[in-house]
Amino acid sequence: MEKKKKHIFIAGHNGMVGSAIARILSKDTSVEIITRPRSLLDLTNQQMVLDFFKDNKIDEIYIAAALAGGIYANDNYPADFIYQNLIIQANIINAAFISNIKKILFLGSSCIYPKFSKQPISEEMLLTGPLELTNEPYAIAKIAGIKLCESFNRQYGDSHGVDYRSIMPTNLYGPRDNYHPENSHVIPSLIRRFHEAKVNKYSSVEIWGTGKPRREFLYVDDMADACVHIMNIDKKKYYKVVPERCSHINIGSGKDIAIIDLANIIKEVVGYKGEIKLNHSKPDGTPRKLLDNSRAYELGWRSKYDFLSGLEKTYIEFVKVFNK
Repeated sequence: MEKKKKHIFIAGHNGMVGSAIARILSKDTSVEIITRPRSLLDLTNQQMVLDFFKDNKIDEIYIAAALAGGIYANDNYPADFIYQNLIIQANIINAAFISNIKKILFLGSSCIYPKFSKQPISEEMLLTGPLELTNEPYAIAKIAGIKLCESFNRQYGDSHGVDYRSIMPTNLYGPRDNYHPENSHVIPSLIRRFHEAKVNKYSSVEIWGTGKPRREFLYVDDMADACVHIMNIDKKKYYKVVPERCSHINIGSGKDIAIIDLANIIKEVVGYKGEIKLNHSKPDGTPRKLLDNSRAYELGWRSKYDFLSGLEKTYIEFVKVFNK
């Protein structure tokens, strides 16, 4: 008799992280991936989400769906960022519980931590200080998602077998990133700016801020690997490492780089020959964000991709999309 396949719903399957998770899971013959485009399933619609879960036998959920962006987008659309992210995650998690779905992996963001966190940032730094103001609404939504998972675990873990896990990725990059000229994160934004400057033979490219802030980056396939790894760890082993009231897990590369150095590397990858000009009138954001990944390491996960090779793969993918 053929073994029953595990039905896994990926929320946000067309996004950078969701599509990478799908690539990994598609190699597992014991898994059936379930997805829906936004046109058929609006995750901000509570009834649609509940009906979808009732109509489909789902065993696990990866919540990679989110409204995300860089400093400009966060600062200019704060209502969108807090509302849409709050309602998406609340709808999915609550409907999953009602539908007796016992396993969820919720993806947060390293911006949940205080602006001036002690480096590297451990999970225990959550809610110990003020957030970076430019992305505070997004961060608050993600913190709420962590606590929503935690609260369901505390209230229904023993009685209903609920096991809702959260992981906090550092800054991600890779295929299917958002290259919008204003709303993208730093790596896709710089790739686009340097590429357009090369094509149009601009003499210089402007970078926001002083160039001094330091950021940690992780290739998206490493993140997807971490997601699947963390989701599949035995429950007893998992909760020996993960505390009940601080249950999220940092996922990062363990290395950071100054923005100006990052810009120079991307300039080389793209092949741009002009100048880099720093606009000191623009905000820097958080001075430094380097995650303490010791909890993930204890659970047996390590990143694999080299930063430069990851950037080269990302640029090749960008050129293909940009030239369509």
